[in-house]
Amino acid sequence: MRPGAGRGYRAAVSQTSAAPSTATVLHAEGVSDDEFRAAMSRLAAGVVLITAHEPPLAEDGPRGEDVGMTATAFMSVSLDPPLVLVSLRNGSRMDDLLAEQPMWGASLLSESQRHIAGRFSMKGRISDRLLFEDTAYTRGEVCGAPLMGGALAVLECRTEQRVEAGDHTLVIGRVLRAKVPSADGGPLTYFRGRYRHLG
Repeated sequence: MRPGAGRGYRAAVSQTSAAPSTATVLHAEGVSDDEFRAAMSRLAAGVVLITAHEPPLAEDGPRGEDVGMTATAFMSVSLDPPLVLVSLRNGSRMDDLLAEQPMWGASLLSESQRHIAGRFSMKGRISDRLLFEDTAYTRGEVCGAPLMGGALAVLECRTEQRVEAGDHTLVIGRVLRAKVPSADGGPLTYFRGRYRHLG
C-alpha cells in the first residue's frame, strides 16, 4: 500500500458513512455512481434481447415459462471458439435462471423493435408470459428459447463461464447456432438513456 493510502481510504469511508447522500452514492475509491452513469451513457451500445426457457419444476406440474430481458452490455468475445458475453445484474431473474441451466438465446434487435426492448426492460414484473403473447418469435432448435422475428441476427448459446464482477455477473456463452434472418433496416442502439437508430 502506498504511503497515505490507508489514511485516505479511512477518510473516504468515514465521509461516506457519516453523511450518505440519497442523490449521489460515493465510494471509498473511484468515481460516484452519478459520475459513472453520466460518463458511460455517452457510449452507444447495441440492444439485444436475451431469452431462456425455464423448464417445469415437475412433469405433472405447471408448464415451463419463457423469460426475457433487454441487454445493452453484450459483446463478441472470441472467434475460435465463437464466444459472446452478456452482463446480468446479480439476483435478477435471468441471472438466477442461467445459474441453473446453461441454454439461452440472443436476438440482436433492429431499429423497428424499440417496443420489444422497452417491454422487456420493465422492472418489477412477476411473469414474462404475457410479454411474449403478441410477439412474433420462433423457438430455438438447440437452446429452446424464443428468438425474435425481425431481429437482425439470432444466436443460440450455451454458458461456458460465469464471472462475478461487482453487482453484475458476466456470462460467457459459446454460440452453437447463428442466423441472419433479416437483411433490412439498421440496428437499435442505446445512447444517453434513450433508444435510438443510426442516421
